[in-house]
Amino acid sequence: MSKYLVTGGAGYVGSVVAAHLVEAGHEVTVLDDLSTGFREAVPAGAEFIEGRIQDAAKWLDPSFDAVLHFAAFSQVGESVVNPEKYWSNNVGGTMALLSAMREADVRTLVFSSTAATYGEPVSTPITETDPTAPTSPYGASKLAVDHMIAGECTAHGLAAVSLRYFNVAGAYGSCGERHEPESHLIPLVLQVALGERESISIYGDDYPTPDGTCVRDYIHVADLAEAHLLALDAATAGEHLVCNLGNGNGFSVREVVETVRKVTGHPIPEVVAGRRGGDPAVLVASAARARERLGWQPARADLAKIVADAWAFARRTEHAGE
Repeated sequence: MSKYLVTGGAGYVGSVVAAHLVEAGHEVTVLDDLSTGFREAVPAGAEFIEGRIQDAAKWLDPSFDAVLHFAAFSQVGESVVNPEKYWSNNVGGTMALLSAMREADVRTLVFSSTAATYGEPVSTPITETDPTAPTSPYGASKLAVDHMIAGECTAHGLAAVSLRYFNVAGAYGSCGERHEPESHLIPLVLQVALGERESISIYGDDYPTPDGTCVRDYIHVADLAEAHLLALDAATAGEHLVCNLGNGNGFSVREVVETVRKVTGHPIPEVVAGRRGGDPAVLVASAARARERLGWQPARADLAKIVADAWAFARRTEHAGE
Protein backbone atom coordinates (compact mmCIF):
# COMPACT_ATOMS: atom_id res chain seq x y z
CA MET A 1 0.00 0.00 0.00
CA SER A 2 1.20 3.50 -0.89
CA LYS A 3 0.13 6.93 0.29
CA TYR A 4 -0.92 9.54 -2.26
CA LEU A 5 -1.96 13.19 -2.26
CA VAL A 6 -4.58 13.93 -4.94
CA THR A 7 -4.90 17.65 -5.58
CA GLY A 8 -8.22 18.61 -7.14
CA GLY A 9 -9.61 15.25 -6.08
CA ALA A 10 -13.16 16.61 -5.70
CA GLY A 11 -13.32 17.43 -9.41
CA TYR A 12 -14.39 15.22 -12.30
CA VAL A 13 -11.21 13.38 -13.27
CA GLY A 14 -9.49 13.76 -9.89
CA SER A 15 -12.36 12.11 -8.01
CA VAL A 16 -12.44 9.13 -10.38
CA VAL A 17 -8.68 8.65 -10.03
CA ALA A 18 -8.97 8.95 -6.24
CA ALA A 19 -11.69 6.28 -6.29
CA HIS A 20 -9.46 3.93 -8.30
CA LEU A 21 -6.59 4.47 -5.86
CA VAL A 22 -8.82 3.71 -2.85
CA GLU A 23 -10.18 0.59 -4.57
CA ALA A 24 -6.60 -0.55 -5.20
CA GLY A 25 -5.98 -0.42 -1.44
CA HIS A 26 -3.92 2.76 -1.23
CA GLU A 27 -4.10 5.51 1.38
CA VAL A 28 -5.47 8.63 -0.30
CA THR A 29 -5.65 12.25 0.83
CA VAL A 30 -7.68 14.62 -1.34
CA LEU A 31 -6.77 18.31 -1.31
CA ASP A 32 -9.39 20.56 -2.95
CA ASP A 33 -10.63 24.10 -2.33
CA LEU A 34 -14.10 23.20 -3.71
CA SER A 35 -14.08 26.22 -6.03
CA THR A 36 -15.15 23.93 -8.87
CA GLY A 37 -15.24 20.50 -7.19
CA PHE A 38 -17.88 18.81 -5.05
CA ARG A 39 -17.37 17.44 -1.55
CA GLU A 40 -19.69 14.50 -2.27
CA ALA A 41 -17.45 13.44 -5.18
CA VAL A 42 -14.57 12.59 -2.82
CA PRO A 43 -14.61 8.78 -2.55
CA ALA A 44 -15.40 7.06 0.71
CA GLY A 45 -12.18 5.93 2.34
CA ALA A 46 -10.19 9.00 1.29
CA GLU A 47 -9.19 11.71 3.75
CA PHE A 48 -10.42 15.13 2.64
CA ILE A 49 -8.67 18.45 3.23
CA GLU A 50 -10.36 21.64 2.09
CA GLY A 51 -7.49 23.84 1.04
CA ARG A 52 -5.50 25.42 -1.78
CA ILE A 53 -2.55 23.92 -3.63
CA GLN A 54 -0.67 27.13 -2.84
CA ASP A 55 -0.71 25.90 0.77
CA ALA A 56 0.20 22.28 0.07
CA ALA A 57 3.30 22.57 2.25
CA LYS A 58 0.99 22.55 5.29
CA TRP A 59 0.03 18.93 4.61
CA LEU A 60 2.77 17.34 2.50
CA ASP A 61 5.34 15.34 4.44
CA PRO A 62 7.78 12.51 3.65
CA SER A 63 5.13 9.85 4.38
CA PHE A 64 3.58 10.53 0.94
CA ASP A 65 4.85 8.41 -1.92
CA ALA A 66 3.58 10.62 -4.74
CA VAL A 67 1.31 13.47 -5.77
CA LEU A 68 -1.35 13.27 -8.49
CA HIS A 69 -2.10 16.83 -9.55
CA PHE A 70 -5.52 17.81 -10.97
CA ALA A 71 -6.08 21.19 -9.28
CA ALA A 72 -6.51 23.59 -12.19
CA PHE A 73 -9.06 25.88 -13.75
CA SER A 74 -10.02 24.44 -17.14
CA GLN A 75 -12.56 26.65 -18.94
CA VAL A 76 -11.01 27.73 -22.23
CA GLY A 77 -13.39 30.66 -22.76
CA GLU A 78 -12.93 31.97 -19.25
CA SER A 79 -9.16 31.80 -19.65
CA VAL A 80 -9.38 34.12 -22.65
CA VAL A 81 -11.24 36.86 -20.72
CA ASN A 82 -9.53 36.26 -17.36
CA PRO A 83 -6.04 34.94 -18.16
CA GLU A 84 -4.54 36.16 -14.88
CA LYS A 85 -6.75 33.70 -12.97
CA TYR A 86 -5.20 30.84 -14.95
CA TRP A 87 -1.61 32.01 -14.61
CA SER A 88 -2.06 32.54 -10.87
CA ASN A 89 -3.70 29.21 -10.08
CA ASN A 90 -2.50 26.79 -12.73
CA VAL A 91 1.08 28.02 -12.94
CA GLY A 92 1.65 29.79 -9.63
CA GLY A 93 -0.20 27.09 -7.69
CA THR A 94 1.82 24.34 -9.32
CA MET A 95 5.06 26.17 -8.60
CA ALA A 96 4.11 26.24 -4.92
CA LEU A 97 3.20 22.56 -5.07
CA LEU A 98 6.54 21.62 -6.64
CA SER A 99 8.34 23.58 -3.94
CA ALA A 100 6.36 21.80 -1.23
CA MET A 101 7.19 18.43 -2.79
CA ARG A 102 10.87 19.29 -2.87
CA GLU A 103 10.86 20.36 0.78
CA ALA A 104 8.97 17.22 1.86
CA ASP A 105 11.15 14.95 -0.31
CA VAL A 106 8.12 13.63 -2.24
CA ARG A 107 9.73 12.87 -5.57
CA THR A 108 7.02 11.37 -7.82
CA LEU A 109 4.35 13.37 -9.68
CA VAL A 110 1.59 12.53 -12.15
CA PHE A 111 0.23 15.67 -13.80
CA SER A 112 -3.12 16.22 -15.49
CA SER A 113 -2.10 17.92 -18.72
CA THR A 114 -4.20 18.47 -21.84
CA ALA A 115 -4.39 18.19 -25.62
CA ALA A 116 -4.95 21.97 -25.56
CA THR A 117 -1.16 22.30 -25.34
CA TYR A 118 -0.96 21.38 -29.05
CA GLY A 119 -3.32 24.04 -30.38
CA GLU A 120 -4.10 23.66 -34.08
CA PRO A 121 -2.76 20.23 -35.09
CA VAL A 122 -0.20 19.96 -37.88
CA SER A 123 -1.13 16.33 -38.50
CA THR A 124 -3.52 13.62 -37.34
CA PRO A 125 -3.27 11.56 -35.21
CA ILE A 126 -1.40 13.91 -32.86
CA THR A 127 1.81 12.57 -31.32
CA GLU A 128 3.81 13.86 -28.36
CA THR A 129 6.56 15.08 -30.71
CA ASP A 130 4.19 17.37 -32.63
CA PRO A 131 4.63 21.14 -32.09
CA THR A 132 2.96 22.72 -29.07
CA ALA A 133 1.22 26.00 -29.88
CA PRO A 134 -1.71 26.51 -27.51
CA THR A 135 -4.43 28.90 -28.66
CA SER A 136 -5.78 29.85 -25.21
CA PRO A 137 -4.32 30.94 -21.88
CA TYR A 138 -5.66 27.67 -20.44
CA GLY A 139 -3.60 25.57 -22.85
CA ALA A 140 -0.63 27.89 -22.40
CA SER A 141 -0.81 27.55 -18.61
CA LYS A 142 -0.76 23.76 -18.86
CA LEU A 143 2.18 23.85 -21.26
CA ALA A 144 4.02 26.20 -18.89
CA VAL A 145 3.53 23.67 -16.10
CA ASP A 146 4.87 20.89 -18.33
CA HIS A 147 8.01 23.00 -18.87
CA MET A 148 8.31 23.63 -15.11
CA ILE A 149 8.03 19.92 -14.40
CA ALA A 150 10.69 19.10 -17.01
CA GLY A 151 13.06 21.53 -15.30
CA GLU A 152 12.30 20.00 -11.90
CA CYS A 153 13.13 16.55 -13.25
CA THR A 154 16.45 17.69 -14.70
CA ALA A 155 17.55 19.83 -11.77
CA HIS A 156 16.20 17.86 -8.81
CA GLY A 157 15.59 14.30 -10.00
CA LEU A 158 11.79 14.42 -9.89
CA ALA A 159 10.06 11.40 -11.43
CA ALA A 160 7.14 12.83 -13.40
CA VAL A 161 4.55 11.83 -15.98
CA SER A 162 2.32 14.36 -17.77
CA LEU A 163 -0.81 12.86 -19.27
CA ARG A 164 -2.32 14.90 -22.09
CA TYR A 165 -6.03 14.13 -22.26
CA PHE A 166 -8.21 14.45 -25.30
CA ASN A 167 -12.02 14.51 -24.77
CA VAL A 168 -12.80 12.87 -21.43
CA ALA A 169 -16.38 11.68 -20.99
CA GLY A 170 -18.54 9.12 -19.22
CA ALA A 171 -18.90 8.53 -15.50
CA TYR A 172 -17.68 6.15 -12.83
CA GLY A 173 -19.80 5.29 -9.81
CA SER A 174 -20.95 8.52 -8.19
CA CYS A 175 -18.44 10.63 -10.14
CA GLY A 176 -19.32 12.36 -13.40
CA GLU A 177 -19.10 15.63 -15.28
CA ARG A 178 -20.49 18.73 -13.60
CA HIS A 179 -19.15 21.97 -14.99
CA GLU A 180 -20.55 25.45 -14.54
CA PRO A 181 -20.98 26.61 -17.19
CA GLU A 182 -21.07 23.33 -19.10
CA SER A 183 -19.06 23.40 -22.32
CA HIS A 184 -18.53 19.71 -23.18
CA LEU A 185 -20.56 18.14 -25.95
CA ILE A 186 -21.85 14.92 -24.38
CA PRO A 187 -23.26 16.49 -21.17
CA LEU A 188 -24.73 19.32 -23.27
CA VAL A 189 -26.57 16.85 -25.50
CA LEU A 190 -27.74 14.95 -22.41
CA GLN A 191 -29.19 18.20 -21.08
CA VAL A 192 -31.44 18.23 -24.16
CA ALA A 193 -32.53 14.66 -23.38
CA LEU A 194 -33.33 15.75 -19.81
CA GLY A 195 -35.40 18.69 -21.05
CA GLU A 196 -32.99 21.23 -19.59
CA ARG A 197 -32.31 22.83 -22.97
CA GLU A 198 -34.37 22.89 -26.15
CA SER A 199 -31.78 21.85 -28.70
CA ILE A 200 -28.11 21.22 -29.32
CA SER A 201 -26.12 23.67 -31.41
CA ILE A 202 -23.87 22.22 -34.10
CA TYR A 203 -21.16 24.73 -34.86
CA GLY A 204 -20.42 24.16 -38.51
CA ASP A 205 -21.55 21.35 -40.81
CA ASP A 206 -19.21 22.13 -43.70
CA TYR A 207 -15.92 20.74 -42.37
CA PRO A 208 -13.88 18.33 -44.52
CA THR A 209 -15.13 15.31 -42.55
CA PRO A 210 -17.50 12.47 -43.56
CA ASP A 211 -20.64 14.26 -42.30
CA GLY A 212 -19.34 17.83 -42.27
CA THR A 213 -19.11 18.16 -38.48
CA CYS A 214 -16.02 18.25 -36.27
CA VAL A 215 -14.43 14.96 -35.24
CA ARG A 216 -13.06 14.44 -31.73
CA ASP A 217 -11.37 11.62 -29.80
CA TYR A 218 -13.43 10.55 -26.74
CA ILE A 219 -11.97 8.60 -23.85
CA HIS A 220 -13.89 7.06 -20.96
CA VAL A 221 -12.97 8.62 -17.62
CA ALA A 222 -12.42 5.18 -16.06
CA ASP A 223 -9.89 4.29 -18.76
CA LEU A 224 -8.23 7.63 -18.09
CA ALA A 225 -8.06 6.90 -14.36
CA GLU A 226 -6.39 3.55 -14.95
CA ALA A 227 -3.67 5.29 -16.95
CA HIS A 228 -2.79 7.37 -13.88
CA LEU A 229 -2.19 4.29 -11.74
CA LEU A 230 0.03 2.86 -14.46
CA ALA A 231 1.87 6.19 -14.68
CA LEU A 232 2.79 5.98 -11.00
CA ASP A 233 4.61 2.74 -11.71
CA ALA A 234 6.25 4.08 -14.89
CA ALA A 235 7.62 7.30 -13.35
CA THR A 236 11.43 7.33 -13.40
CA ALA A 237 13.70 9.63 -11.41
CA GLY A 238 15.04 12.47 -13.54
CA GLU A 239 12.63 11.83 -16.44
CA HIS A 240 9.62 13.84 -17.52
CA LEU A 241 7.49 11.43 -19.55
CA VAL A 242 4.68 12.95 -21.64
CA CYS A 243 1.91 10.67 -22.92
CA ASN A 244 -1.23 11.38 -24.91
CA LEU A 245 -4.39 9.66 -23.72
CA GLY A 246 -7.08 8.98 -26.31
CA ASN A 247 -8.77 6.15 -28.14
CA GLY A 248 -6.95 6.83 -31.38
CA ASN A 249 -10.16 7.19 -33.37
CA GLY A 250 -12.71 9.94 -33.63
CA PHE A 251 -16.45 10.52 -33.56
CA SER A 252 -18.18 13.43 -35.25
CA VAL A 253 -20.57 15.80 -33.50
CA ARG A 254 -23.45 14.24 -35.40
CA GLU A 255 -22.33 10.73 -34.40
CA VAL A 256 -22.37 11.81 -30.75
CA VAL A 257 -25.85 13.32 -31.08
CA GLU A 258 -27.19 10.19 -32.79
CA THR A 259 -25.63 7.97 -30.12
CA VAL A 260 -27.34 10.01 -27.40
CA ARG A 261 -30.66 9.57 -29.23
CA LYS A 262 -30.20 5.79 -29.28
CA VAL A 263 -29.01 5.50 -25.67
CA THR A 264 -31.63 7.79 -24.13
CA GLY A 265 -34.56 7.16 -26.43
CA HIS A 266 -35.16 10.92 -26.60
CA PRO A 267 -35.34 13.11 -29.70
CA ILE A 268 -32.49 15.61 -29.80
CA PRO A 269 -33.35 18.67 -31.92
CA GLU A 270 -30.34 20.17 -33.70
CA VAL A 271 -29.65 23.76 -34.66
CA VAL A 272 -26.83 24.33 -37.13
CA ALA A 273 -24.83 27.47 -36.38
CA GLY A 274 -21.71 28.95 -37.90
CA ARG A 275 -18.26 27.62 -37.20
CA ARG A 276 -16.53 28.72 -34.02
CA GLY A 277 -13.14 30.32 -34.45
CA GLY A 278 -10.24 27.99 -33.69
CA ASP A 279 -12.19 24.73 -33.98
CA PRO A 280 -10.02 22.26 -35.93
CA ALA A 281 -11.88 19.81 -38.18
CA VAL A 282 -10.26 16.74 -36.58
CA LEU A 283 -8.54 16.20 -33.21
CA VAL A 284 -7.49 12.60 -32.68
CA ALA A 285 -4.69 11.29 -30.47
CA SER A 286 -1.97 8.79 -31.06
CA ALA A 287 -1.70 6.85 -27.79
CA ALA A 288 1.14 4.63 -28.99
CA ARG A 289 3.55 5.99 -26.39
CA ALA A 290 1.07 5.33 -23.56
CA ARG A 291 0.71 1.76 -24.77
CA GLU A 292 4.47 1.31 -24.98
CA ARG A 293 5.60 3.10 -21.81
CA LEU A 294 2.60 2.64 -19.50
CA GLY A 295 1.19 -0.62 -20.81
CA TRP A 296 -2.13 1.20 -21.16
CA GLN A 297 -4.96 0.22 -23.46
CA PRO A 298 -8.47 1.76 -23.25
CA ALA A 299 -11.05 -0.92 -22.49
CA ARG A 300 -14.20 1.23 -22.89
CA ALA A 301 -13.70 2.72 -26.35
CA ASP A 302 -17.30 2.18 -27.45
CA LEU A 303 -19.09 5.53 -27.73
CA ALA A 304 -22.41 4.02 -26.64
CA LYS A 305 -20.79 2.79 -23.40
CA ILE A 306 -19.35 6.24 -22.71
CA VAL A 307 -22.71 7.92 -23.34
CA ALA A 308 -24.67 5.33 -21.34
CA ASP A 309 -22.51 5.86 -18.24
CA ALA A 310 -22.77 9.64 -18.59
CA TRP A 311 -26.56 9.33 -19.01
CA ALA A 312 -26.90 7.22 -15.86
CA PHE A 313 -24.94 9.82 -13.89
CA ALA A 314 -26.96 12.72 -15.35
CA ARG A 315 -30.24 11.09 -14.31
CA ARG A 316 -28.95 10.36 -10.80
CA THR A 317 -27.82 13.96 -10.43
CA GLU A 318 -31.15 15.28 -11.72
CA HIS A 319 -33.11 13.13 -9.24
CA ALA A 320 -30.80 14.09 -6.37
CA GLY A 321 -31.63 17.72 -6.99
CA GLU A 322 -35.40 17.21 -6.90
